[in-house]
Amino acid sequence: MNVIIIGTAYPLRGGIAHYVALLAKYFQKAKHHVEIISFKRQYPKILFPGKTQEESGEELFSIKAEMLIDSINPFNWISVGNEIRKRKPDLIVFKYWLPFFGPSYGTIAAIAKHNKHTKVLMICDNIIPHEKRPGDSLFTKYIFHFADSAIVQSDSVENDLLTLFPKLPYRKIPHPVYEIFGESIPQSEARKKIGITETENVILFFGYVRAYKGLDVLLHTMKNVENITALIVGEFYDNEKQYRSLAKELNVENKVRFFSEYIANDEVKNYFSACDAVVLPYKTATQSGIAQIAFNFDKPVITTNVGGLAEIVPDGKAGFVVEPNNPEQLATAISKFFSENKKEEFTEQVKIEKKKYSWENLVKAMEELMVR
Repeated sequence: MNVIIIGTAYPLRGGIAHYVALLAKYFQKAKHHVEIISFKRQYPKILFPGKTQEESGEELFSIKAEMLIDSINPFNWISVGNEIRKRKPDLIVFKYWLPFFGPSYGTIAAIAKHNKHTKVLMICDNIIPHEKRPGDSLFTKYIFHFADSAIVQSDSVENDLLTLFPKLPYRKIPHPVYEIFGESIPQSEARKKIGITETENVILFFGYVRAYKGLDVLLHTMKNVENITALIVGEFYDNEKQYRSLAKELNVENKVRFFSEYIANDEVKNYFSACDAVVLPYKTATQSGIAQIAFNFDKPVITTNVGGLAEIVPDGKAGFVVEPNNPEQLATAISKFFSENKKEEFTEQVKIEKKKYSWENLVKAMEELMVR
């Protein structure tokens, strides 16, 4: 099968780029021919909340992408659609996470399908986004009008798909584990690299900081725990000063360490290897790639019961699941993790759980949808 994957790819940064690289790798392992088409302009600078859209670290897989798509230029969409139409792939896979890309994706798909051969599959991180904007519904309906099938990765996204597009063939396959960041390093070595002691009890909040991810909840939580250090690691897409002021107001500055920058691919292992558990205090979610990075490094996860997160983390086995927006309950779970020495027990269960989340299963589901 000839496959074109459309989505963010290196040298652009972030979890979508990591996902696309791994998906391409496993399509190749399944003996399919794969091409990646990415963005020469993903977001206009005025709409991008981060410092840079490009990866500062090493490329972790050498699957080259063509940087062709300009997300805000309709003439470009027509050109890219015609180019793909001529190549006549069996399948175009769109990695879809934001309605902003609906117009460009939809136009490319519409033109490419004029060859009467190519099918379109949507991998749906979100269908209804966390942070709603005008035009979301219209843009989403536009691209899904040209979809032949879809992959969803959590119950909540499945429900959204069935509500909006009930006749679209789909498979629900859990988000695979992010194995792109390499192996763990010894905890003592990792802690030395980032400047924390070997004796600390350490939890990790990792990734872009946005309001829905609940960092404010975690800071309130830290007021109710003792002898625990929280690493806050990632670039702020929200007001950083607001969170630092909150930490000061709550008098938890000595319990939190801010690493407020994007973490390059080759440095991610340092933070996951250094921590004892990963904490996801999200207020809303569909699924989280952070949980799948945690599982890659055999780290237990303490999460809130939103979206598909509780589907990934069996409560009391591979971590704890608490209600969202509840600092007291989250504090109890974190304290219990350390006071009852759950780390070893939960780590062993994580090693079992993560076997469910394979890229081979995802590729197989796409192959099955192609022969419907």
